[in-house]
Formats: sequence, C-alpha cells, structure tokens
Amino acid sequence: MSYYDWNSRVGIEEMMGKTFTQITGSVGNDVIVFENDSERYVFFHSQDCCESVSVEDIVGDLQDLVGLPLLIADESSGETPSDYKMEYEPESYTWTFYKFATRKGYVDVRWLGTSNGYYSEGVSLGYEKLSNV
Repeated sequence: MSYYDWNSRVGIEEMMGKTFTQITGSVGNDVIVFENDSERYVFFHSQDCCESVSVEDIVGDLQDLVGLPLLIADESSGETPSDYKMEYEPESYTWTFYKFATRKGYVDVRWLGTSNGYYSEGVSLGYEKLSNV
C-alpha cells in the first residue's frame, strides 16, 4: 500500500511519549517515517498536478529521536525566513514546521509546499498499526 492512499490520519500529539526504533527521511524527500515494532507514523503529501511539497530542511539528527520517548512533538506554520531565497516565487506557498525532542536531542523538520494556489500544500500524518503488541 502506498502511503499516499492511507485513510488513517492522526494528529501529531498522538506521537508524544512514543519510543521509535527506526526513523527514515531526508531533505528533498516527500516522506518521513517513524516506526517501532507495533506502529508506524508517516509524514507525507499526496502530490497532485501543479504543486510540490517536500522536506526543505532538517536541523538536528533524526537518529537522536530513536530509542527514547518523544518529549516534544509539535506542528506549526510560519513566515518565510528573511534569509531564504526561492528559485522562483510561487503563487502560493506553505511552510510547515515539525519540532521533535527526546532527552538525547532536538530535531526541526521544515517542509515547503508550493502551488499555483488551487492545490493543497499541506503535510499529512498517516498511522498504521503493525501488530497487536
């Protein structure tokens, strides 16, 4: 099953206190996956025509979030940083910031969605139960 077909969507607060054994994703990608033995959380965007949504930047090391409970899992949107230069100025854009922390470290993940203004630029969070553990 493709992540893009998931119907089970959750809020980021569902991730608080969870311990993950594997986290995958990188800048330029349109998917970040947090998983453990019993569940998987996937940040993704169902791409459509005339839009682009992907991870623009990751500050920190995603591996700092592995093996310890998440103490912070937060989503916010914001303005374009004043020092950021876009290759072109899209008609519409949305920044989405995800902040995570464990006792080992902090990680900020910044997504950028651009479009002609008629398509979604948001990030979805899918959930999948892997076993009955």
